[in-house]
Amino acid sequence: MTRADFNDLVRQLNRNLYGYAFRILRNQEEAEDAVQEVLIKLWNLGSKIDEYKSIEALATTMVKNFCIDQLRKRKHLVQDENIQQDSIKADTASPYEIIERRESENILDHIIDQLPNIYKEVIKLREIEGLSYEEIADRTEQNINTLRVTLSRARKKIREEFNKYQYERRGIKEVDRKVL
Repeated sequence: MTRADFNDLVRQLNRNLYGYAFRILRNQEEAEDAVQEVLIKLWNLGSKIDEYKSIEALATTMVKNFCIDQLRKRKHLVQDENIQQDSIKADTASPYEIIERRESENILDHIIDQLPNIYKEVIKLREIEGLSYEEIADRTEQNINTLRVTLSRARKKIREEFNKYQYERRGIKEVDRKVL
């Protein structure tokens, strides 16, 4: 593809790609950046770009994937900010709250360690490392639907076991728990 052909392609696709990116990201500058990054990637494909039946479909898919990656980065930034805020709150927590939080963390660690390996693996990948379902599916070689079921069962098991500890800590008997 020549430079002139690529410029024509850019003029043809630019507005649609920007609109698509803006609908996903809801931010003008980020949408412009997304389109620019995708156009650079298209240009870097060079002669390989002619192998695709629809360059517009390729570009649209690339914009979608780039925007999703940007949203994930935003999510991680928000989580990092929340972690920082939690650590600030932890500094102002009472000694009792600190001990209670540590105890709960130790209990959760113990419960996770006692899970069957498949549950333990998906919980750690999803909740601790923050991987997406697709990334976990690739790593564990599982179908995404199977992975979702496994993760749901693991969370349920953790919740049940943690609640047992909570009830024991409060001195609530098994019979009383069923009434609650």
